Amino acid sequence: MMTDIEIARSCRMKPIGEIASRIGVMPEELEPYGQYKAKLSDGLMNRLADRPDGKLVLVTAINPTPAGEGKTTTTVGLGMGMKLIGKNAIIALREPSLGPVFGIKGGAAGGGYAQVVPMEDINLHFTGDMHAITSANNLLCAMLDNHLQQGNPLGIDPRRVEFKRCLDMNDRALRHVNVGLGGKVNGVPREDGFQITVASEVMAILCLAENLADLKRRLGDILIAYTYGGEPVYARDLKAEGAMAALLKDAIKPNLVQTLENTPALMHGGPFANIAHGCNSIRATRLALKMADYTITEAGFGSDLGAEKFMDIKCLYGGLSPSAVVLVATVRALKYNGGIAKAELAAPNADALREGLCNLGAHIDGLHQYRVPVVVAINRFDTDADEELDAIAQYCRDKDAEFALSEVFAKGGKGAEALALKVVEACEKPSNFTRLYDVNLSIEEKIHAIATKVYGAADVQYSAAAKKAIREIGKLGKANLPVCMAKTQYSLSDNPALLGRPTGFTLNVKEIHLRAGAGFLVALTGDIMTMPGLPKTPSACSIDVGENGDIVGLF
Repeated sequence: MMTDIEIARSCRMKPIGEIASRIGVMPEELEPYGQYKAKLSDGLMNRLADRPDGKLVLVTAINPTPAGEGKTTTTVGLGMGMKLIGKNAIIALREPSLGPVFGIKGGAAGGGYAQVVPMEDINLHFTGDMHAITSANNLLCAMLDNHLQQGNPLGIDPRRVEFKRCLDMNDRALRHVNVGLGGKVNGVPREDGFQITVASEVMAILCLAENLADLKRRLGDILIAYTYGGEPVYARDLKAEGAMAALLKDAIKPNLVQTLENTPALMHGGPFANIAHGCNSIRATRLALKMADYTITEAGFGSDLGAEKFMDIKCLYGGLSPSAVVLVATVRALKYNGGIAKAELAAPNADALREGLCNLGAHIDGLHQYRVPVVVAINRFDTDADEELDAIAQYCRDKDAEFALSEVFAKGGKGAEALALKVVEACEKPSNFTRLYDVNLSIEEKIHAIATKVYGAADVQYSAAAKKAIREIGKLGKANLPVCMAKTQYSLSDNPALLGRPTGFTLNVKEIHLRAGAGFLVALTGDIMTMPGLPKTPSACSIDVGENGDIVGLF
């Protein structure tokens, strides 16, 4: 059997101009980056502004195993399946981060015969968006430290700097660092730290900004520190937003690529869902809605993280209303939630799977609160036993949930035809999309709604630091923002060991941070880290490049 990268290389890609022409993009609206990838201009977005929107379909999942459950693969395959049943569909995805590419999970271009290409480019440097975001973030940090060095006229308290440097790589050694060491000429010594680029506020801003002017306004609104007197200091106080926007002027434009079957795909932005808001850019999604009858997009990790943030943050700021949700479930994830160790998931175990089916039920019930039709996609792996697949199907029948078997990894678009038909049918059903909470509720009420209605928690407990942050955010007049929960992806709770459908637990909120530029509050729970580390044997150990320049080991 061919590897993902071998399958990607065997694909006959169409020139990106041909892909663009098929969806009505004019030559002057296309900015090519080589033969097979391009950015789409603001002129295209302006030209299509008055065109009616197509249907929006969100792909999400149950709580995953550490290897992921194939949301991107399912999204890609569903887009190709839509094409096979005669529907005009565009895929809208996030860009991969180098962290998981070289870590444990691999790339984010799909897998098997359901990939977006050129896979190597997409999973590595692509069109440079990640680098631009990293540079803009770190420019602000450099300007802040320079301000401290040059006399600190704003009176910034170095102990209360809120904004961190970033790097698009898993590197636990950078979580806590000291800067400005080595004498007076090297700056003011202070504690600092790094987070991964996909968790940075600049990434969130890029994904939520409507246009370049809105991007610059949001960048200026970034809370970077407090003064000795306790007053907030924003990026605009350092006059940093203009230069930051200059670094991001091309990165804000959506990227166009294609699937193995030449279905158009927009890839733009890449925030993680366990430590950020987990959705691709509003600009890319809106553009896809103007160009296609069906836009298939995805949100990271399980529906308790990515889908909740898609509904309550992205849809709020983007004015979006999904027509249907696809919930990806796998045999291995259900066995994992039934208590089976990762190393033993390939062995058939229908009893363990049945034990874990409650996790699927929790996600179905949670999604129904948004009043949008849900279709379960049973993503098939070659190790799945028929008895296990039948058990999932029967559970869906018992829950009165629509479902379809998805075999896109092995069969490409052909393996998604049944799912595509179910999704089209779901999109025609009445949808009364409703967000989970009113943003004007108190911070505690919003967190309580997420914790109890989505996670199944009995209560929420706040640390002293979180309580203090709530008071300070209220004084700044920012308590009416939506909440972005930072939580483990492996459990509905804040404890990764509590699998299945835990009940009666208390959600522990350790910290709350204002992200005024992005327009949300980040609530950190459990032991979540905004700078991940590499595993014992990272994927980087298997990646290499030959003398002819061909890369091996990417997946």
